[in-house]
Amino acid sequence: MNLPEKFNILIITLSDRAFRGDYEDLSGPSIRDRLSLFFSGLGWKPEFRMQLIPDDRAILQDLVRDSSKSMHLIFTTGGTGIGPRDITIEAVKPLLSKEIPGIMELIRVKYGAENPNALLSRGVAGISGKSLLFTLPGSSKAVNEYMNEILKVLEHTVRMQYGIDSHAKH
Repeated sequence: MNLPEKFNILIITLSDRAFRGDYEDLSGPSIRDRLSLFFSGLGWKPEFRMQLIPDDRAILQDLVRDSSKSMHLIFTTGGTGIGPRDITIEAVKPLLSKEIPGIMELIRVKYGAENPNALLSRGVAGISGKSLLFTLPGSSKAVNEYMNEILKVLEHTVRMQYGIDSHAKH
């Protein structure tokens, strides 16, 4: 199996306040910028779709379910905490056919050692439909921390998803 000529990437920001226009979404564009640079370095072509939605489980589930048929990667930002409106994990986890717990566990432990509040993030990663999916917290600082670690394994993860053995190269 070959890699796609173009990677369709959906970035979903969940935020009631940003959705209402109370403030600008910085986390979604931050993910896009980091991925853009990463893909450019590999010579891969990304095409981004940005979606800003309220913290609504049904909207998120419908969006992920529909998009996982055509998107290669889906990133969410927001809703991974323990607050009453934090519904991302409950919405997304049932849609995963394969969970990839290691990356999120590493991030929680690594950044939680410095900032124990990071241990409250419940982010998950896995495969949903044809999509590789990552759920990130909503703060720009946390997004950058998560992306630092995700990008270290993303090329290998994508190749594994497509059944390409890249072990021999390393």
